[in-house]
Amino acid sequence: LTDREVELDEYEMVRLNEKLQIIKDNLDKNSEVTITYFEPDRRKSGGAYISYTGFVKKIYEYEQTLMMKDGKNIPINQIKEIESEWFNEL
Repeated sequence: LTDREVELDEYEMVRLNEKLQIIKDNLDKNSEVTITYFEPDRRKSGGAYISYTGFVKKIYEYEQTLMMKDGKNIPINQIKEIESEWFNEL
């Protein structure tokens, strides 16, 4: 079974960009994040939502990916939500 990808509205995209900026500004502080992203199915339409918890190592703006400390790369345009203690004030 696959899920359909839900597109973020303008408000959600602005909020997600704010969170990405906070992460970028605090990469040296090693705070754990939980990222929910959509992974398209390679064989058929749709895909699956995945929640991934870890530490962001680097944000590659040109490639539009997040690299996690364990080597996992997550495409920024597939991210639907980011949770972290950094965002408690938002």
